[in-house]
Amino acid sequence: MSKEYFDRVADKWDDMRQEFFSDKIREKAYCIADLVKGKLAADIGAGTGYVTDGLTEKGVKVIAVDQSEEMLRQLKSRFGEKVDCRVGDASALPIENNAVDYVFANMFLHHVDSPSETITEMVRILKPGGKLIITDLDEHNFEFLRTEQFDRWLGFRREDIKLWLSHAGLHNVSVDCIGDNCCSMSESGTSQAKISIFIAYGDK
Repeated sequence: MSKEYFDRVADKWDDMRQEFFSDKIREKAYCIADLVKGKLAADIGAGTGYVTDGLTEKGVKVIAVDQSEEMLRQLKSRFGEKVDCRVGDASALPIENNAVDYVFANMFLHHVDSPSETITEMVRILKPGGKLIITDLDEHNFEFLRTEQFDRWLGFRREDIKLWLSHAGLHNVSVDCIGDNCCSMSESGTSQAKISIFIAYGDK
């Protein structure tokens, strides 16, 4: 299961993540969100704080949510009391309705059981006028990611993401290429994944 996997790799995750994708992903997400200092963001599937890091640097308050206690322990050791860490599941985020100005979800959606329901749940916690920003993988066929990294979905079609955002009640929806790839070598060394990354946006 993905929770056990992420618990197991938490202390190595920062190094692993740097091999998968660059800081360009989060910088593009911050840019499209048009961040305002002092506002509140939820980082869903926060891991060890890849997205949280830049948000705090820009003066945005953060609630970091992850199913892995070990990942959050790593995040907490870096940010201390600056970040509100909460253990939670994609189907029932531990945040009240209409609570945050931004929701970020980076490389999270392909690990959940129901992407459309998870998007609806993320929209639930957004304030009216809030912004949802998702960065994730385009559809691909690298099957080893299912078994080695416990990916639930082999990426997504952009038209599906756009439809789910609209059905969840978001406006000004856009889904575009971020201009960078996620790269990963299989444990056997026989398969190299290179997958384009999309960025999806919507206003509540």
